[in-house]
Amino acid sequence: MGGARTFRDLRVYQLARAAAREIFEATRSFPREERYSQTDQIRRSSRATKAMISEARARRRYKAVFVSKIDEALGEATETQSWLDDAVDCGYLDSTQFKKMDADWHSIGAMLARMIDRASGFCKYSADTDYRGMIMEEPADWFGEKIVDPDEAGP
Repeated sequence: MGGARTFRDLRVYQLARAAAREIFEATRSFPREERYSQTDQIRRSSRATKAMISEARARRRYKAVFVSKIDEALGEATETQSWLDDAVDCGYLDSTQFKKMDADWHSIGAMLARMIDRASGFCKYSADTDYRGMIMEEPADWFGEKIVDPDEAGP
């Protein structure tokens, strides 16, 4: 993510966004009885993929969090492929449409897997400080009151 200024600059985000839009268009023709099952589920998983990519970009300060979010995005991308299998099996997509969409989601998944493998490179420009283990000193004038150490207080 070194050259990316925002999540929208990431190629994987751009591909996921386009693929999610393609899913939306394709599902418009799905039968009405699939509205709350197949249609809703494939739209949700495709949109979740791109949303998690954007969230990972924002949380790259901690490598483990970044990897976790990209891993979730990978899971959603793979889930989308599973829903595509159902759509072609039910005859909602023709084989040409299915092959193109499946190939797109396969590419997105491969890119996400590479991001996990190379997470250090994506996180290297974020702060190295992990504040969770640090002991914070109380500021002398935290709430507008001077904090006095009882050992230093006079009689």
